[in-house]
Amino acid sequence: MAVATVASRYAKSLLDLAQEKGLTDALYKDMRLFKQTVDQSRPLLLMLKNPIVRTEKKSAVLKAVFEKRFNPLTMSFLQIITQKNREPIMDAIAEAFISQYDRLKGVERATIITTLPLTEPLREKFKAMVLQVTDGKLVELDEKIDPNLIGGYILRVGDQQIDSSVRNKLNELKLQFMN
Repeated sequence: MAVATVASRYAKSLLDLAQEKGLTDALYKDMRLFKQTVDQSRPLLLMLKNPIVRTEKKSAVLKAVFEKRFNPLTMSFLQIITQKNREPIMDAIAEAFISQYDRLKGVERATIITTLPLTEPLREKFKAMVLQVTDGKLVELDEKIDPNLIGGYILRVGDQQIDSSVRNKLNELKLQFMN
């Protein structure tokens, strides 16, 4: 079975349990912290994905790193995942949980790439653009700066991209002249 499918099923189970217990927001914060920690610590990610490292060792490391910062339900879930030898996909499970939580709450995530930091009016304009394209209630923008764009912006929402950068326009002109 594909990793995404398995991860999605585990994430759905955790989200259902969180809703039942009234801990949805707490578990969401835990999963965000887990994903952020794993993304920033390559050795931790490699240890989790390494089949040579024993399950007990992985469980001990997870407990040492997260036990004081996570809800007990999250820690129990991580221990179950470890016992089932699914620790190599823990990052995918966390990502799937975050995605399902966002869908549940109507949150749309978008990435905006510009040459300069956004002002508040521009930020609101981009959020309005995202809400027009999607049927979400709330927008979270991930802002990135890329001076190579020369000017303009690139807006990514899900698998859609609006490239209104000067670099893209110059490339289009170049292609027109070559044809």
